[in-house]
Amino acid sequence: MDIEQLREYCLGKPLVEELLPFGPDTLVFKVNGKIFLLTSLDAPQLQFNVKCNPELAEELREQYPCVIPGYHMNKKHWNTIIVDGSVSTQLLKEWIDHSYNLVIKVKKK
Repeated sequence: MDIEQLREYCLGKPLVEELLPFGPDTLVFKVNGKIFLLTSLDAPQLQFNVKCNPELAEELREQYPCVIPGYHMNKKHWNTIIVDGSVSTQLLKEWIDHSYNLVIKVKKK
């Protein structure tokens, strides 16, 4: 997955908007006004932050070296995913979907 594939995948979800609220180097994807994914546009390697259920966040960190606590985020609820080729694009999409679904669910309550 590269930045364009990531962008296309996120924008393909219902109600998603793409913003640069933290400056020109941080791309943010929101659904219903809430962030579900952030990525740096100037990092040498693609990585992105996604929201995650706290228990699952810990499990993923233990199981996958490319998953680390969310950089500059609440470490309990966010993971940083380093796109280094060690996991499939399908798994990356599942983690993005999980984040999107968590955020959409919060708004619906």
